[in-house]
Amino acid sequence: MDKVSKIVIGGGGLAAAKACGKLRELGWAVGLTVVTREAHPPYERPPLSKGLLLERTASPSTAYVETRTWYSENDIDLLTETHATGLDLAGSRVLTTQGVLPFDRLLLATGARPRRFPESMVSEPLSASATYLRTIEDSLHIRSRLAPGVRVVLVGGGWICMEVAAAARTAGCEVILLESGDLPLQGVLGTAVARRFTDVQRKHGVDIRTGTSVAKIAGDDARSEVILADGQRLHADLAVVGIGAEPETELASRAGLATNDGINADRFLRTAARHVFVAGDAANPYHPRYQRHLRVEHWANAIHQGEIAAANMVGTQSPYDRAPYFFSDQFELGMEFVGHLERGAAHQVVVRGDVGDDAFVVFWLLRGRLVAGMHVNTWDAMEHLTRLVEQGFAVQDNHVLTEGDLGDIGTQPQVSKHR
Repeated sequence: MDKVSKIVIGGGGLAAAKACGKLRELGWAVGLTVVTREAHPPYERPPLSKGLLLERTASPSTAYVETRTWYSENDIDLLTETHATGLDLAGSRVLTTQGVLPFDRLLLATGARPRRFPESMVSEPLSASATYLRTIEDSLHIRSRLAPGVRVVLVGGGWICMEVAAAARTAGCEVILLESGDLPLQGVLGTAVARRFTDVQRKHGVDIRTGTSVAKIAGDDARSEVILADGQRLHADLAVVGIGAEPETELASRAGLATNDGINADRFLRTAARHVFVAGDAANPYHPRYQRHLRVEHWANAIHQGEIAAANMVGTQSPYDRAPYFFSDQFELGMEFVGHLERGAAHQVVVRGDVGDDAFVVFWLLRGRLVAGMHVNTWDAMEHLTRLVEQGFAVQDNHVLTEGDLGDIGTQPQVSKHR
């Protein structure tokens, strides 16, 4: 590889921070600049819908991957509140609101933004009584409005809204969650497991309404009104919209890089411009395990892609082939998931234990191979689950998978190890 003297990292999330740490760990000690539009040093997103909402005295700094001081101590130029306005690939320059940054290698870790309603359905920007959840400021704003008796309406049945629902109920709020499909989380977990998470939310008082479409959100800073497609009007002290996320690809696409549900890259996280790499929520690299491009919006993906991209920028040739991983906490249910489920595919599902209990393990198979596994409150199971998924545990022809095929994974509740 050509000599590298300047690296610029665009992004203020977990992937950017982990890339910085890896570069310094490898002993790479020359020019390194991080550009982020936010006022904070790079931080991770899971605490925004978990600890930061649940712990009312928690400081925003608990989400920081490293302190601001760490960057200065490691001779990293951290440019906060700085927008990257353009990318000159031929000249190897990033144009920013603080000037032009030349680079030998560039890492685009630009992340994702909340998917927004069409303008006809909601006025942008939203008022104080209606919000998305993506930034520290969003999380602190939501937390400031959670109190006993406050009515919170959540639009969307994905992980964000389900976790906010748990935090809001814990704070004593009245909570209504609107899901357009049959069940929240059904698209990612399947019917049986999604129903278990729906049941625990309802047991704790969350009013989950399925098959419900939103026509409009209106209101002012004090209150919002969520108008449903059938004409029903729901008054809310706070409405939170969580209908997915979209990768931040504009900087890359304007520069001529290929984008398709993310910034395209090869298995080494390298774009068609060989001196530009990607990592995190915006990255859409070729995944050797699944033999296709795969974009993943999860915590572990940001960690490991950031580190591998950093190493590859300065000479390593390591493919990114990890199975996706994520976790969630909702009331008494804590879970970890590893693997990838193809939407619409006919997966074989095997459950160890009973999904009605507070501890169980689920396995998904496709075309005779184990492709994903999940545990609930069975924390010692994760290492074995990961190994089975990454090995692609195979089932013989015409064999119906049973619990006995899957090793000694217990289903007794255990103390969490990852939090």
